[in-house]
This record gives sequence, C-alpha cells and structure tokens, in this order.
Amino acid sequence: MPHLLGPVHFAAALVALAGGALVLWRRKGTAAHRRLGWTYVVAMLVLNVTALLIYRLTGRFGPFHVAALISLATLVAGIVPAWRRRPANWLDRHYFFMAYSYVGLLAAAVAETASRVAVVQEVAGGPSPAFWITVAVVSAMVFVVGSRVVKGRAERTMRPFRR
Repeated sequence: MPHLLGPVHFAAALVALAGGALVLWRRKGTAAHRRLGWTYVVAMLVLNVTALLIYRLTGRFGPFHVAALISLATLVAGIVPAWRRRPANWLDRHYFFMAYSYVGLLAAAVAETASRVAVVQEVAGGPSPAFWITVAVVSAMVFVVGSRVVKGRAERTMRPFRR
C-alpha cells in the first residue's frame, strides 16, 4: 500500500484545494457551506494522515511532518468551536482557524510547485539547502498575502452572523 500514499495524498490535496476555495468564496451558513466544509475537512484529514506516512523525501520525521501536525491542529481548532457553538467567540475561532488552514494548504501547494519548478532537490543526497530556502520563502510569501486577505475579509464575512 505504500505505493498508493503519493496518489492518495495528491488527490486529497486537489479536493481540499477546490473544496476549500468554494467554502471561502461562497455564502456562509448554508447547507452547501456545511457540505463543502465537511468535504474540505475530510480531504484535509486524508491529506495530513498520508503526509505523516510519507518519508521518501528525507527518510525520517521532518519539517513536513511537523507542518502536517500543525495543519491537523488548526483544522480541529476550527471545527470544534463551530460544532459546539461555544465559546462565545466561536464564530471568530471558526473563521480564522479554517481560513488559516486553507492558507497553510495554499502555502504547501505553492512550495511544492516552486521546489519542483526550480528543480532544487538533490536526487541522491536528499533536499539541498536551495530546496529548503525555496520552501521557506514561498511559504512565507503565501502567508503574508493570505493573512492580509483573511484579516481583510473577516468583518465582512462574519457581520451577517453577529448578534
């Protein structure tokens, strides 16, 4: 089954990217929002679990495994308040954690693409310093832009749901 990890991971990433985009850009609080949201959550769970099982890059637990754990924590931190409708600021927690979960997914996708396009990974000796620099720089760029978008849309997105 290890030969299926990569394809399953990739498929889950595509579903999460598409589903997450739809959730973020469509109207909130609807049945469609909840269905798409759960699709995103399941895809992210599959994506992160498979990420934790992939060791081909470095041969050991590494930074991408840590990122998968952070991603899982962010996902849970976004789901639980919406599910429980508690604490009092559950809406803010749901919005910010889920939005940053998607920003993290975008950062991973851009870093993966940039590192492959730049061909900065050594074949025999593992990732080169250029690989790690590329991943760090493009991830930081996505987080800077993503943070501006998330914060800029927060009030407009949550206003209809405030009491």
